[in-house]
Amino acid sequence: MITALDHIALAVRDFEAAVDSYRRLFGREPDLEPGDGANRAWFQFPNMALEIIAPSGEGPAGDHVRARLDAAGAGQWIVAFQVSDLDAAAQLFSRRGLDVARAGPLARVRAAGLDFVLTSGRIGAQRSPPTTTEAAAVEALDHVVVMTPNCDRALGLYGAKFGLDLRLDRANEQWGARQLFFRCGATVFEVGASLKAPVTEEPDRFGGLAWRVTDPDAAQARIAAAGFDVSEVRTGRKPGTRVFTVRDAPGGVPTLMLMPSPELERA
Repeated sequence: MITALDHIALAVRDFEAAVDSYRRLFGREPDLEPGDGANRAWFQFPNMALEIIAPSGEGPAGDHVRARLDAAGAGQWIVAFQVSDLDAAAQLFSRRGLDVARAGPLARVRAAGLDFVLTSGRIGAQRSPPTTTEAAAVEALDHVVVMTPNCDRALGLYGAKFGLDLRLDRANEQWGARQLFFRCGATVFEVGASLKAPVTEEPDRFGGLAWRVTDPDAAQARIAAAGFDVSEVRTGRKPGTRVFTVRDAPGGVPTLMLMPSPELERA
């Protein structure tokens, strides 16, 4: 039923500052979309989009964002999934016991303490143009991370109820972590859990974003020159990958930049 990751939404209070920060981080120029009481900026990539949204006045969207900010503060808010048939997907999710509410051209889903959206997608959206060379700009999203205190619940929710395609279930005692990797279109939905913490029914939480770059050295130099605190480029945990961390990414979102392994890309 879910065909792809459509977009990720970040709720912010200072719209102009957040947009400027992500423009410098990505090396791309967004589309601006005000309306319905909210300001939106869309950074469009080949496999998804990042939406930055802030209240700007009266209107349903502005009220919704304002309520989110008052309840939980700024930061990563929504993961939106693309579906082929919105009505059928909303009905199926409801029949599977999920909390689903229709809201115009989308359906909101509340699960494990997180907010999700089902949507028909941003069909025909063009990739945001670079403000730098393509080699130094962020290319696409590699994966989104969710942290859970309960892997069995996560398998039942994201696998059985959401219907995401589980490709790997890996426990690593050395890292003290268990990781579930679900394929979602051209991205990965990763769920992580600590092997050292007790299993609980506490809510899940968003754990960060990993972005793809084609030239990590060029991207790291550009992002550092833009004023961000970045690590050195290093060998990633997955064979053939090279990565670096943005320590002060906008909105406090844990952010990793990586060059995927060509072999893994073909898998």
